[in-house]
Amino acid sequence: MVIVTIIALLPFVLVFMSSITEESTLVINGYSFFPEKLSFYAYEYIIANGKEIFRAYGVTIFVTAVGTTINIILSSMLAYPLSLQKLPHRQFFTWFVLLTLLFNGGLVPTYLLYTNYLKIKNTIWALIIPNLMLHPMNVLLMRTYFASNIPVELLEAAEVDGAGKFRSFLTIVLPLGKPIIVTMALFSGLTYWNDWTNGLYYLTGRTGEKLYSIQNYLNKIVSDIQYLSSSSVANASEQLAKLPTVSIRMAIAFVAMLPILILFAFLQKYFVSGIMTGAVKG
Repeated sequence: MVIVTIIALLPFVLVFMSSITEESTLVINGYSFFPEKLSFYAYEYIIANGKEIFRAYGVTIFVTAVGTTINIILSSMLAYPLSLQKLPHRQFFTWFVLLTLLFNGGLVPTYLLYTNYLKIKNTIWALIIPNLMLHPMNVLLMRTYFASNIPVELLEAAEVDGAGKFRSFLTIVLPLGKPIIVTMALFSGLTYWNDWTNGLYYLTGRTGEKLYSIQNYLNKIVSDIQYLSSSSVANASEQLAKLPTVSIRMAIAFVAMLPILILFAFLQKYFVSGIMTGAVKG
């Protein structure tokens, strides 16, 4: 286990060491755990753009929190009835959810739907709704967990005592389903945190840039540096031409993944029990 743990941690250590390596050393010697020359210029460059980065972090935190909450609410409210054997046409609804996992309308129809009809382009909802707000895999895993771990007798006893379906869901299903709910919340949160395609598709112009998530903003920094440091840019100063593109890219990756790594450490115990049980066919 020690060896496996070290192997899992080494890529993160390599990313961090590369982010504090002097640019010319990276270009000449490549990535190394023990760089010849250190430089913190990549982080200084990121801090120099602190106002925009803090705003992007705020957008990312808001989108992740709201999107994950909506995802869990919708997923659990759909998974619970699907887990009940007495649900009319249960098999049909299960296959309906499964088919949406296998097939979709494609990028162009989806883009036209969200921009022309739902009018979410250049709004905060463009980072929350498309493709991420409800995922069929989450629904199926939660359905299996509910069916396997929540006794039907307990739900029937609650019904005899006068509890309706919604009250049983709130007072019995959600507390007993805490491991799978936390696991799915982690999945959804990771997806929202790492997503940059929605910002790429649905955020444009100055209005859209104000809503950039941390992934979109850091990707913009890399693109700007590559543009400024390219030899094709007319009248580019020597300072711009020597911007540390590689080390900044590594610093960006490290800054973006650090909060999720910290969060995962606290949620790991729920993740293990939730995903193991939810993945077993009930």
